[in-house]
Amino acid sequence: MSAVPHEESPHKGKTGLQRILNATRWSLEGFAAAARHEYAFRIELVVFALAAPAGLWLGRTGLERALLLGCLFLVLIVELLNSAIEAAVDRVSLDNHRLAKRAKDIGSAAVMLSLINAAVVWLLILLS
Repeated sequence: MSAVPHEESPHKGKTGLQRILNATRWSLEGFAAAARHEYAFRIELVVFALAAPAGLWLGRTGLERALLLGCLFLVLIVELLNSAIEAAVDRVSLDNHRLAKRAKDIGSAAVMLSLINAAVVWLLILLS
């Protein structure tokens, strides 16, 4: 059995400032794609835009403010990862398959846990 050489990304060879600029551009493109194509992400962005200033105002200490904002950022991060998983699964096949369903369901469960986490953090801080 012969080993098939894996092709490296041509972008992996970039270093320094060019690599940072490329990574920043691609990150912004990913953010824009999620905002354009993912309804749940758009809703979460609106909630973030409304809740983040409230969290800065309602938090009494730097730690409370960090927790209130951090859990909001976590929801966005997990939603982005879930959207990436769904896109990758759909790229492979649009057929119904138990492993594709499992991957998508697990991603959805991660989003749900991040939302529950945000609610618990906000309740614990605001009710203390």
